Amino acid sequence: MDITAADADRDFPKLLDAVRQGQTYTVTSDGRPVARIVPVTAEQSKVEDKAALDALLARIKSQPVRHIGSWTRDELYDRE
Repeated sequence: MDITAADADRDFPKLLDAVRQGQTYTVTSDGRPVARIVPVTAEQSKVEDKAALDALLARIKSQPVRHIGSWTRDELYDRE
């Protein structure tokens, strides 16, 4: 289904609801297609989640370990 960029902007929450229900839209500008809005499949979501987790873990592993001494549990939760 085609939708103009102006209509997509104006009715974006409704557009997203329709996409959640499985509808696909081609966004047009001056009558020409410029983008497609499609539902994300569960498989795509898993792949993206894994990629984000992998990126986070790689960043954590690249950070230097800083030794700041040892704390006891009581010191960590001391709330004065």
